[in-house]
Parts: sequence; C-alpha cells; structure tokens
Amino acid sequence: MRDPIKLGSEQLRVHPKLRMIRNGNPVVNALRSEHAGCLRVVDPGTLEKVPCLRSGDDAPIEPAEIKGRFRKRKLRRLASEMEVSLFVTLADDASSWQGIREGVFTAAAGGLRTADRRLDRIQDLLTQPGVQFVEPGEPLKPPTPTIDPSPDEPEKGRWVFGAEEDHHFGRDVLIGVIDVQGFDFAHPDFAHPDGGTRFVRIWDQGGSVRPTPYERSDADPRRRRGFAYGAEFRKEDLDAAIAAGKGGLPVPAQEIERQSQMHEAAHATHVASIAAGNRGICRRAVLAGVLLALTDEEQDRRRSLYDSTRLAQAVEYLVQLSIDLGYEHLGAPYPVAINISLGTNGHAHDGTSAINKWLDYTLSTRGRAITVSAGNAGQESPRHPGDIGYVMGRVHASGRIPAVGLTKDLRWRVVGNRMADLSENELEIWHPAQDRFSVRLRTPTGGWLPWVMPGQYIENHQLPDGTYVSVYNEIYHHANGENYIAVYLSPLFSEDGIVGVPAGAWTLRLRGDEIHDGAYHAWIERDDPRPLGPLGEREAWRFPSFFEEGSYVDESTISSLACGRDIISVANLDEVDESISVTSSQGPTRDGRSKPDVAAPGTDILAARGFDPDVRWVRMSGTSMSSPFVCGVAGLMLAIDPDITAAQMNGIIRRTARPLPGRDYAWKGDAGFGLIDPEGCLREAKAMREKTEVKG
Repeated sequence: MRDPIKLGSEQLRVHPKLRMIRNGNPVVNALRSEHAGCLRVVDPGTLEKVPCLRSGDDAPIEPAEIKGRFRKRKLRRLASEMEVSLFVTLADDASSWQGIREGVFTAAAGGLRTADRRLDRIQDLLTQPGVQFVEPGEPLKPPTPTIDPSPDEPEKGRWVFGAEEDHHFGRDVLIGVIDVQGFDFAHPDFAHPDGGTRFVRIWDQGGSVRPTPYERSDADPRRRRGFAYGAEFRKEDLDAAIAAGKGGLPVPAQEIERQSQMHEAAHATHVASIAAGNRGICRRAVLAGVLLALTDEEQDRRRSLYDSTRLAQAVEYLVQLSIDLGYEHLGAPYPVAINISLGTNGHAHDGTSAINKWLDYTLSTRGRAITVSAGNAGQESPRHPGDIGYVMGRVHASGRIPAVGLTKDLRWRVVGNRMADLSENELEIWHPAQDRFSVRLRTPTGGWLPWVMPGQYIENHQLPDGTYVSVYNEIYHHANGENYIAVYLSPLFSEDGIVGVPAGAWTLRLRGDEIHDGAYHAWIERDDPRPLGPLGEREAWRFPSFFEEGSYVDESTISSLACGRDIISVANLDEVDESISVTSSQGPTRDGRSKPDVAAPGTDILAARGFDPDVRWVRMSGTSMSSPFVCGVAGLMLAIDPDITAAQMNGIIRRTARPLPGRDYAWKGDAGFGLIDPEGCLREAKAMREKTEVKG
C-alpha cells in the first residue's frame, strides 16, 4: 500500500469517520446504513435495489443475488442518495449566518447545531463562514436489560417518599422519557383520572401516521419551531383512541394511534412506568415520551437516523414542550426531568463530546434535570458455562508508555469460528496533548500496515481479502485539545459479494515518539450481538469485538453519555444482594471525574409490560431501570423547588447517598457515592427552597 497521508488544514475541520464515509465505497455506505445510526438511504429506489443483509430466516444471503441487483444501479449515484446526520460547531460571530435563518440546521444549543446533509453536499457546509467543525452523530445502542415476565403486580403504596403536601407526587413537573420499543399509553399504569392517558405527547421519530411537530411562524414563514419529521401524538388523540376502545370498537387504542415500534415488554413503557407511572415515583407528573427510530428491522434502520443528533433533538423537543405547556397551564415553564436509558462508547469519556456539551448547555437553565444510565458493560468474565456477557464488558483498555521508543500492544479480538462479522468495528485511543504516539496495525494473519505518524492517516485501505481498514492519528482534537487515534475495520459489501471482517486477534501497536506523560485510554464502540442469517456455510452476525485478556482494564466502562458534567449518571443496585450488579458499568471518566454519581434499584424491577393485554407487568434488570428511579426522585425535588439547578440536585444526591454494606462514604467506581436516599434528597431540596424564600 502507499504511505500514510498527511492531514491538511481543511481535513482537521471534519471528523475522520465522516471523511471515511464520504470518501468510501458507495455500496459499503448503502449497506453500512443498516448499523450506522448517522447514515440513511433517502431514495426509495435504492432501498428496493440494494437488498438488506438479512431478509428473513428463510432467505439466506446470496452474493450472486446481490451482485445482480447491484449491477442494475449506477453506483456513483449512491452518494447523492445517502444522508448523514451532523453536529456543526459554529464560531460566536456566526449567529447571523443566513443558513441558520433558512432552516439549514434542525436544532441549536449554544454554539452547536444539528443538520442533515447529503453525502455529496458536505463540502457546502465547510465553505460557509463561521463553521469550525463538522462531525457525524455518535451511534446509540439499544438497551440490553434482562427480562422476566411476572404474574405479580406492584404494590400501590410503594416508592412513596417525603410528604405529599411538599411535592404532590410531581403534579406540576414534566417527566420526559427518551427511549425505544414504544410507549403503551393505554396501559393502566398511565391511566388519567379523567379516563384518558397521562401522556400529553409522544413524538415518534420514526412514525408517519400523525403530523410532525413542525410549525412555522405566521409573522415570518422562515422561522420554524419543532421538527419536520416523525409523528406527534397529542393527548386529545390518545384519549379519543382509548374512549373508542371503551365504547366497544374492537380495536385496541394502541392500534388506532399506532407507533412505529410496539414491542411486547417495551423498554420505553417499562422505563416510563418506573419514573412516572401510577405506581411509579412521580405518579402525578405530566408525562411525555420521545421514541427514537432504533428498530430491529434492517430496512427501517437503513432509512432512519437514530444517533446522538436525534437524542439532542429529543431533549430540545421536551424542553420546549415544558415551556409551552407550562405557560399554558401555570403561566411559567414546567420544571422538567428527562431520562435517557441508552448508551454509546464513542468519544473521549471526558464530557467534551458534542452530545455531552449539548446536554450540559440544556442543564445551564434552572429547573431541569437529566438522568442517564451508566451502561451494562461491567462484566469482565463468564459467570457460568456458555456465558458470553463478558465480551460486552471488555471494551476499555488503558496504560502508559514510559519513555520514547518504547511500545505497547493492544490485542483486539474479532469473533470468528463459524460466524462472519458483518458489523463495522471501531476503536478509539485518547492520550494527552503533550505526547506523540505513532501507531500501526497487524491483521490476524500477521501482516503489518505501515506506521501512521502523528498528523497522518490511512483511509479505506483494502486488504487482500477485500475488507477495509482506516487509521487516523490526529493531534489537538477539536473538542478537548487532546490527541486522538481512531481505527475502523469495515466489511466488504460489493457487487461481487460480502466479506466479513477477518476473525482473530488484531494487534494495535503504540510507540512513544515524544513522552511527557505517556498515559492512554482506549474504547471499543459497542456492537450488540445480532444474527443476520446464513452466509454460505457460515452464520452472518453483527457481533461485538473486544479486548483480549491482558489488554482490557476493568474500569472506565461507563457510557460516554453518562460522562457529562451536570447530568446524573446512575449505577444498578441489586437490592436483594445489597450489592452493585456485575453488569453495571464502572467509572471514573477519562479525566478522573466521579461518574457514576449514585446507585439506585435496577435489578428485578417490577413495572408496566407494554402492548400485552394478558400480562400487564414485567421484571427487568439493568441500569436502564435504575436511571428512571433517580429521574422520578429528581422530579419530586423539582416539584419542591422549581428553581433548583442540575448541579445543585447532583450535589444533594451525592451528599445524601448511603454507603453500601461494608463500604465508606468515598466514591467507588461501580457505585458512585452510594445508594440514593430519596427522603434525604427531598429534605435537602425543601431546606434549600426555604432558605431561598427567607433570603428573598
């Protein structure tokens, strides 16, 4: 292969993953959209011509069929038929840029914007004044709780904290849930005393059966509010559907107002039930949900965007809803607590990613809280024969190169045997700005790629078997000024067939060229196991790659979403064992901050089971369940003191947390500052409000 290429000044304004996609094989991109949340196919003809990798258990993947279909297309047109979702960083003096007023951007927070752009039009953004950096959204991974259907139902009086006259169970607070698999608004746990539902809005980002949340200003048609995609279900529509069912219409209310995802035991329904169901914590709160377009259907995934830009827009939607409905009913914005039980391993785990900055900017206004699950990547070894859960935990490595000229090897395992990995494997290494590392990669067959020096890259290099490798070695990253190495292993999707990423141990060798500190941290982007169907004599999978024993380090596995400064990140407590679940992700952050903040009950939590009229309740386990518990407590705190800040709530939660048995008050990597004490949190919130009233 040719020598690595030196980075130019304009390239440093574009994230390497975006450069790789933009300059990549168009067929690879068309099929990459099945698992890349920031990429979608916008042309219906392309969706028909380019087959999914898995079209059903009885329809095995046939390279010959794919070859024939691809040859019916002019592949060079695929770039104009692909759209990517972006974060754009603007300079302070760019606020008057015409593109902002004309709707080029879909949402804004501080100096950040979100935008959707065709691949062949990325360059247009870079030529506009004020654009500092353009990056794709980070992939969001579906939650992986354990599920246990239950004939039991929750006690009506459980989770009653504090005095009702202080918080009224969150009566004038908005609880927002951003999640997947569907909100069963007609479930009894969300029944409103008026006979309808307590959900005031559900924005289904992948839906189409209702109008979008988009609005134009009558005074200036170019001014817009809301978002011009998805379907927005309003309380009056949901109530009418429930009434129709009670009136004898032989169709369930959920089918009348049908969401794009309606799974039995829906994750979103269970999470909302914990935070704000009638047997949840904030049981009188105003309730709203946002359903991200993260489905199990490959065809739907290819035409959907379900990355961190969509998460940012969901947060903006809920915040705007708290303002609009609050002024309508109270004459002031509703305080709002938002739960996010999703995760990603991307970026530096130091709170400087675009989505972290977006969330922190949102929380700079009083009366807002955001809780985030720490993640379920805590397991490091098998617990019983056949247990492969440990591969989800071996996602982090760290170490130190002590002197110039010395090397460190990271062994990165891609699963093989009779499986072919058709997912894209991503690895990131972050190290201090004062150091300089060179990097090279060895394939499982023993072939070494050239050294990639600081400021150089290899992009879309095709190996002899046809798969692609990209390696980027950047200095002074835009977000935090640190150095950044990214490696991508991409399958081959072409008119001649499909080749999975070669199985075995890939070796990443780091060499110290200039050492002042020498420390480094590495993360593998999560890729949850999912079968795709037969591929010749093998079984095609999307399967997690992981660090081998001797390379992985069992700490700092916390989701990068949970590394934000002002969000509340939550670990999973097993109340029966009085211990942290083995699957709960650990801290600290890469820059040494104490995340997760607190632990809350998250094992065998009984709450609403969605879209099943026969079995109404289900037990689930995971940090996905512990996070909405804290969201509900935050909602009660906001009901007591609507002017409290996110930082103050986090401080109260940390101070009042109780150590687990045998532990002290010091922060712990798995449990944070200990088990949340709802009663203590509410007492402190009330004391703060009273002090403010006296001072005022």
